[in-house]
Amino acid sequence: MQKVVNIGLLGSGTVGSGVIKVLEMNQRQITERVGAQIKLKTVLVRDTSKQRPQLANYQVTADINDIINDPEIDVVVELMGGLHPAREYMLQAMEAGKNVVTANKDVVAQFGKDMFAMAEKHDVDFLFEASVGGGIPIITPLKQSLTANRITEIMGIVNGTTNYMLTKMTEGGSTYDDVLKEAQEKGYAEANPSADVDGLDAARKAAILASLAFNTRVELKDVSVEGITKITPDDIDYAKNLGYVVKLLAVGKDSAENGVDVRVHPVFLPKSHPLASVNGVFNAIYVRGNAIGEAMFYGQGAGSLPTASAVVSDIIDTARDICNDTFGRVRCTCYEHKVLCPLEATESSYYVRLLVNDKPGVLGYVATAFGDAGVSLKSVIQTKRNFIDNTEYAEIVAITHVVKHACIEKAIEVLNNLAVVDKIRNVIRVEKERG
Repeated sequence: MQKVVNIGLLGSGTVGSGVIKVLEMNQRQITERVGAQIKLKTVLVRDTSKQRPQLANYQVTADINDIINDPEIDVVVELMGGLHPAREYMLQAMEAGKNVVTANKDVVAQFGKDMFAMAEKHDVDFLFEASVGGGIPIITPLKQSLTANRITEIMGIVNGTTNYMLTKMTEGGSTYDDVLKEAQEKGYAEANPSADVDGLDAARKAAILASLAFNTRVELKDVSVEGITKITPDDIDYAKNLGYVVKLLAVGKDSAENGVDVRVHPVFLPKSHPLASVNGVFNAIYVRGNAIGEAMFYGQGAGSLPTASAVVSDIIDTARDICNDTFGRVRCTCYEHKVLCPLEATESSYYVRLLVNDKPGVLGYVATAFGDAGVSLKSVIQTKRNFIDNTEYAEIVAITHVVKHACIEKAIEVLNNLAVVDKIRNVIRVEKERG
């Protein structure tokens, strides 16, 4: 008799419905690949009286204990989202000896240590491929395929909402407010978009990626975060003219000199960089290792079926473990202690856009201010003039050489105190050319 692996599903929203669809439409292939039938036995919902046509053929409950205490359920798939009670339900499931699959980046980023410890204690799987990059396989490659490498850099476009918005601003010259409204109308952005546009969603994913890539524990609080709310069409145009595109990147770097540096922020990205051509709602993750060199993983970073694809791949992996009587094949590899690089010690080139009084000698004052702060300038352009309250101003755009963040902060402080500087309009990191 063919073995059956029973699933308990927590949540039947967008991704949960996608998981059900993938399991149904690819049932034959999945059974052949696993060597067992994967059967969805019970689905946890908030309200059992609500009509859910996609669940008509499945047992439905509003009581988590119906899943936790069911000895026939082998795998609990958590797709509720949020921290609580998702974290508690997953811990309870593992304590009961059940394998857990999740797409929950919040829990993995903030409570990953607890989850891995519980999985190890009870000799079960805890898998989370769908927590980063939607349908893009990246977690498993970092845990398995790339383990022969010392990874020194991981960089990604991991938020589809902000990438869509920046793409629209680049292609059409639209303002931030206009593209946000369009993204909300299309369902790419929430009514309250702060998690996306302020960079928090990307920061959670950055913590997960960096932990796996660098074999250390990076928590959400360790990630410096800046969103896209200050990006203007002018910044987009300057980027174009200087040979860059503007992207919101999750950046992780590991060096012997500075330690582990993990951050999320907009960057001027050279048009030659592989990530520069990733547009719309697509995601991509770029990895540099000392053996493989450069590699990039690209695909749809969200959506019902792409994300469900990643979830079901984890279900298949843990089902194979069950069939072969092996559990936790790849434990958490994030136990090496590494020094975290403080923000002020991070290094980058910077784009600085200033509004200054349009009169002789101003450029000299600005250059001196940068120099006094220990910032060397790669290029300086004095561009368009502005009339504000009958006063003539000019715009200065400077690109610095690579400097420590502490130096650029000092330069900004000095510039803000200059009488000839009316306003610092933006400061954006500039990513260097590959090589």
